[in-house]
Amino acid sequence: MSHKDKTDLTENEARDRVWELADKINICMFVTWDGERQRSRPLAANVDRDEGAFYFLTDVGGMKDDQIERFPVVALAFSDTSHNKYVSVTGTAVVSNDRAKIKELWTPDNKAFWDSENDPAIRLITVTPEDAEVWDSPGMIVATVKMLAAAVTGAKVELGNNRKVTM
Repeated sequence: MSHKDKTDLTENEARDRVWELADKINICMFVTWDGERQRSRPLAANVDRDEGAFYFLTDVGGMKDDQIERFPVVALAFSDTSHNKYVSVTGTAVVSNDRAKIKELWTPDNKAFWDSENDPAIRLITVTPEDAEVWDSPGMIVATVKMLAAAVTGAKVELGNNRKVTM
């Protein structure tokens, strides 16, 4: 970790905290780039640490699909202001029409947007995280965690001051 990080968490503990808080907070501001501006919108995250991914259901008519196709690097900002807990994740997003995963992620809450999991307009956004930051109190960075997709394959990742972490 860099000298700016103020934490007594190990890298593994910090990584665990990123996944735990993102899952608990659930709603994030999903930030894309359109070539001129960043665009943010609130989306419900389906956090799956075992698969190393954040999943989102979206509508085929949304602008974010085109933005992701052109500029796949996105940011996810999770905020629990009542407990001063914040998580920021940067990763690579892919839009797909994976009907099996859409059905797996479907909940009754989604009926506010679509009639059923079979609606042909539903798309899946999969975000593979590359790095994350977590704050557990106002103004204090708890840890910066690198979660490079290459690490999933067992590759070692260099972190600031030659620290390494494997996802």
